[in-house]
Amino acid sequence: MTYDLVATLRPLLTAEASAEAHASGAEPGDLEQAVWLRLLERLDTDGPPLDPPGWLRRAVRSEARRTRRTHRLERPYGIEPVDDADRGPEHLALAAARRRALRDAVRRLPGRCPRLMEALLSPKDLTYREIAGELGISQGSLGPERSRCLGCLRRLLAPEVAAREVRG
Repeated sequence: MTYDLVATLRPLLTAEASAEAHASGAEPGDLEQAVWLRLLERLDTDGPPLDPPGWLRRAVRSEARRTRRTHRLERPYGIEPVDDADRGPEHLALAAARRRALRDAVRRLPGRCPRLMEALLSPKDLTYREIAGELGISQGSLGPERSRCLGCLRRLLAPEVAAREVRG
């Protein structure tokens, strides 16, 4: 039943995600993966939707709105110096504290996000193919998975990051 539902909805989802992605600032593949995940969660709790195409359209639009809202609310962090060699001891201590906070937040991430983020942060500079092989997932899933994990990481780090200056 689930396979039939997926096979039936795949073309519609591809079209809907492509149509909504540009306006939301997301990749179509990211929207598709988010909706498939939402469908699986729904199947586990409530069973299949009564109107699968209608449900799918609403789910794509909902994910696109969530992505737009996230992009609107998130602000990039200030640029940090790449080379800490010229810095004094206080800068080195602050940089070490930031790295510790990042590593602690990575360990608190849900699911397989800690392993993925550790692989991405690895000094070995692994390729996507190597990371996918290490984690046992497809290479095509790494981008959307990385996006979700980074979103979780941003939410975890938000309270720990100093507030920006007031504008206006």
